[in-house]
Amino acid sequence: MTAPTSVPDQLQALAGARPAASQPLIGDYGLIGDARSGALISRAGSLDWWCLPRFDGDPVFARLLDSEIGGFCAIEPVGLTPSRRAYRGPTNILVSEFAGDGAVVQLVDFMPALTEAQKRRFTIPSRAVVRRVVALSGQSQVRLTLKVRPNAGRTIPRIRVLGPGSYQLAWDSHALQVTSSVPLEVSPERALTALVTLRAGERLDLVLAHSAEAPAPLLRPASLDLIERLTEDFWRGWAARCRYDGPYREAVLRSALVLKALTFAPSGAVIAAPTTSLPEVIGGERNWDYRYCWLRDAAFTIRALLRLGYQKEARAFAAWLLYATRLTHPELQVMYTVFGNAHIPERVLAYLRGYRASWPVRIGNEAANQFQLDIYGEVLDALALYHRAGGAFDRDARGMLDGLVQVILRRWREPDDGIWEPRSGPAQHVHSKLMAAVGLDRALELAHGGALRLPAHVVRERDAIRDWLLREGFDARRQSFTSVPGGNLDAALLVIPLLDFLPPSDPRVIGTVEAVQRELADGALVYRYDAPDGLSGREGAFVLCSFWLVEALAKIGRLDEAHAHFRRLLAYRNDLGLLAEELDPATGEQLGNFPQAFSHIGLINAALTLEDMDQRCASGE
Repeated sequence: MTAPTSVPDQLQALAGARPAASQPLIGDYGLIGDARSGALISRAGSLDWWCLPRFDGDPVFARLLDSEIGGFCAIEPVGLTPSRRAYRGPTNILVSEFAGDGAVVQLVDFMPALTEAQKRRFTIPSRAVVRRVVALSGQSQVRLTLKVRPNAGRTIPRIRVLGPGSYQLAWDSHALQVTSSVPLEVSPERALTALVTLRAGERLDLVLAHSAEAPAPLLRPASLDLIERLTEDFWRGWAARCRYDGPYREAVLRSALVLKALTFAPSGAVIAAPTTSLPEVIGGERNWDYRYCWLRDAAFTIRALLRLGYQKEARAFAAWLLYATRLTHPELQVMYTVFGNAHIPERVLAYLRGYRASWPVRIGNEAANQFQLDIYGEVLDALALYHRAGGAFDRDARGMLDGLVQVILRRWREPDDGIWEPRSGPAQHVHSKLMAAVGLDRALELAHGGALRLPAHVVRERDAIRDWLLREGFDARRQSFTSVPGGNLDAALLVIPLLDFLPPSDPRVIGTVEAVQRELADGALVYRYDAPDGLSGREGAFVLCSFWLVEALAKIGRLDEAHAHFRRLLAYRNDLGLLAEELDPATGEQLGNFPQAFSHIGLINAALTLEDMDQRCASGE
């Protein structure tokens, strides 16, 4: 047995001096998940990112952010090259193939996902990754390297050989149980390795099972066929509930499966992304931790889930929303953890080089402490959608709703940090005022439906915000709403025709959409803004804003153009149908944290809006 070792602190000083190693592109990764944690696997077959025991936990596998220090689990068919990969139908089971010299090897990766009833019947670990290699034809060698590096690369775990093909890697109160169908060796670098020759029909199975404070149940190779089948049935059964059957069903269903994988099932929260610090500018500082739940995503997420037929998931997310916001009531934070914790301090892991030398690597997010007025409107909009779908509010929830209204009434005239979380200080953001008006409008809707009691002056204040927007937020010279009075454009204002603030036919709405196209768009891709934000470098085009443009074009009657833009955006997805937060218009390279829930939510809602407008057009409306 070997003892745990800390990576020397001197690595912090050396991190900036080490050369950047070649790394896969962000879009070269695929996601597997179990609605509790998620792992990224490269096109070459390396598991390079996995946080334990949940999405925002310790990056035990972090080669994604440092190819030398970070842990990984590589399965390399020697001499073969990646030939193709795909998810197995409507599932989150990833199948990759490697070919060369008459040999074909298939790699199947998944996290066991079973129903609660099945979990009671079949004992499985709370977190596990299953990796199965089979030679489909010919003969090839397969090299396996398992390098576990907890505490984001700072610790080398103790390694115990428990028996033939059974190993334990332990650190602190955690352990990773490793089960292999072939013997593994402990290398001098304290990794588990093997070099195996596979002939047609032969396979290698590997299971990584995590537990905290107690040994994880072992998944023996003999049980993997059953676990794989049950996992496939779970995902296919979930996908079969999708009600959308329009022309973009494949893309919509894949996006829905991404959302399900990014849902923390025990609480119902949907995280923004399973990664931290993937850069918006390669080599730059725009690197943020997205492994949390943003309140601004709420209305768009609930709308997407409800329209697709996933009532249970939408209600679970609304229930999480009600719970999390009570913890800081009546004030709201921008984001919370999957358990609704409001404490998300930001710190820098200075010893990690970062993805392709994009430094710093951040854990936590200090934007949680910003004042963003728009989130009050977005939460009220989300809960109004929940109420329309039959959701009810208890006394505490009604008190929370009333508190949100009171904050809007008290603070809507104040400057805030805005939807995009710039670190340049508060301002009078037009989008934030827009969402404040939407929030009061949705509160009035809830009051009309009997879910809330409001004082009479709420109507007067809503109208006052509306007057401010039309007077201060609209630039008559540019014929467009702007980011701040007299300022530049803001792609967030593309939501105006989506929120019934003004009729889509209003010249001010059309002018805003056309101005964003003219000044912020590069073809189908849209930048969020073109103004200083306190950070160096210019980020890529924002995928969500690009889908908002599709919806806005459809709403103002330019339906053919909207469809054309949507199809162009679909072409930017990687070969697995996944999208990051941003895209480089010049190269199509994916940028930012990956895969991004907001991007896939944007895709779903754009497809639903196109379907609605197609139906209206067909009916002559």
